[in-house]
Amino acid sequence: MSCCRKVAIALSGGVDSAVAAALLQRRGLNLQGVHLRLSPLAAPPDRVEALAHYLEIPLTVLDLQPEFAREVLDYFGSEYARGRTPNPCVRCNAAIKFGHLWEYLKKSGVTHLATGHYARRNLDDHDAPGLFRGVDRRKDQSYFLSRLPLSLLPNLLFPLGQMTKEEVRRISRAAGLPVREDQRESMELCFIPAGGYQDFLKARRGIEGSPGDFVDPRGRLLGRHRGVENYTVGQRRGLGIPAREPFYVIEIQPESNRVVLGHREELLSPGLTASRLNWLIHPPAGEIEAVAVIRYRHPGVRARITPRGDGSVQVAFETPQSAVAPGQAVAFYDGDRVLGGGWIEARIK
Repeated sequence: MSCCRKVAIALSGGVDSAVAAALLQRRGLNLQGVHLRLSPLAAPPDRVEALAHYLEIPLTVLDLQPEFAREVLDYFGSEYARGRTPNPCVRCNAAIKFGHLWEYLKKSGVTHLATGHYARRNLDDHDAPGLFRGVDRRKDQSYFLSRLPLSLLPNLLFPLGQMTKEEVRRISRAAGLPVREDQRESMELCFIPAGGYQDFLKARRGIEGSPGDFVDPRGRLLGRHRGVENYTVGQRRGLGIPAREPFYVIEIQPESNRVVLGHREELLSPGLTASRLNWLIHPPAGEIEAVAVIRYRHPGVRARITPRGDGSVQVAFETPQSAVAPGQAVAFYDGDRVLGGGWIEARIK
């Protein structure tokens, strides 16, 4: 770790980033803390300041609320209005935490950025840095990091990548770190208050969704919906359509203001198309095989990924998958290594 001349640790106030900071401090690194102020709903930085004081490291509180509003909140609202299912955590990591924050830190002479993510940055067989799953598969967050720039990997540290959540909690208690263990997880919607995302969309966009038709895959009318932004692909609850066999949202058509409903088997798809690929390896020139993960907690499915020459790919699953949602992120894995990821544009029917 002698190469890490000046390390910044992103501190949220939760147990994960606190333990990551404590572990780095034990290594004798030149360590400083940085806390991002992203939302008016965020807790005041008192706990982070107390932690930095306890660890005896300097702390910077960086206000990125305008950037977060523009690049995450506006994106979140516009994606729902387009009938897509956004993934604000993937977006925030790439644009804010490893985007604006890193640019700020570089200017102050920081050489490495550390976070409390459950992921690993290891060297591959050719001594090139790669992104890998965290050892604790229940907490692994590599999916959310699939859009990190490849050029940034040498400058990242993930101290918790080799640890389980139980080990992290034990270290926190043994060290007496002044943190709350009930802090919201980083993969939760930190900007959504009690009431749900629909209320947030109404408040932010200032408009109510336009009611439209529920139809089946053949276009037959089934009922009326409350606005396309209130639904996501795979949704079963809250549809209000009585039936012997449950209906699911299988497609959202904002251009015609229709929500297509079908039964469970109609959610299955043999593949998808994805755009704006971000590769964490040398971009493949032709078809490759990998495991595709189409949402957080998805177990993954073997697939053939075919580049299409315009920064997009076509993904053919080995077995059909349920609830492929346009707007979500897809990440590709070779074993534990993250090869890259993109944004799902459409499911193949």
